[in-house]
Amino acid sequence: MNPLLMPIVAAQGIWARKSIKILPPAAGPTTGSAGDTAGGTAVRLAVLGESTAAGCGVDAHDDGFPGSLARTIAERTDRPVTWEAIGQDGATARRIRYKLLPRLGEDLTVAVLLAGVNDVLGRRSPAQWTEDLGAVVDELGKRAEHVVVAGIPPFMAFPSLPGTLRRYLSQRAEALDAASRRVCAERPGALWIGSADIMPVGPDFFSEDRFHPSAYGYLRWAQGIADHLPLTAAA
Repeated sequence: MNPLLMPIVAAQGIWARKSIKILPPAAGPTTGSAGDTAGGTAVRLAVLGESTAAGCGVDAHDDGFPGSLARTIAERTDRPVTWEAIGQDGATARRIRYKLLPRLGEDLTVAVLLAGVNDVLGRRSPAQWTEDLGAVVDELGKRAEHVVVAGIPPFMAFPSLPGTLRRYLSQRAEALDAASRRVCAERPGALWIGSADIMPVGPDFFSEDRFHPSAYGYLRWAQGIADHLPLTAAA
């Protein structure tokens, strides 16, 4: 970005931090199930990451990304799905690596990582992101048959952010996404799925804080991820 625009970015960043009232994480159980238990071998799903894994924007995890993805997998495979969610609002890849990942279960079928927004906001470099992401993906690979790294949501679509700030954050997110693609390409069993291309972002996609997804937004995001999962990929 043009260095002359950086004072505008800084001013808009201060405005955004003061004006955006972020909704709290989802309440209630962080585990659940979907589908008919008589449908065959259960799919064990885990969702790990930042505020979207913590369910900010919805009242319960069942209405957030974990529950939405579990129901989508169950519907497409006719298999029961058990899920767990481990997330923290504000978590960077570094915190996920050292604080959240050790709490994750083992013998998983699918592990999905939702991360990157806070690394962008915290101005962490692609090198720092790559180091932490690689360690997280390596550990997830020991715990799950399939590891999915979801791309960073498109900042350009966030209605809560001013235009210049959105462009700046989008450029930083693109650099981290490029690093994510490399990390996953180097590891068999790891899959990077871009979020910008699969999110049909519209007015009803966001919750009332205009920063996190609504229940509908989480559902559409989960369905887009499921379209690319080895278990449920559309023909």
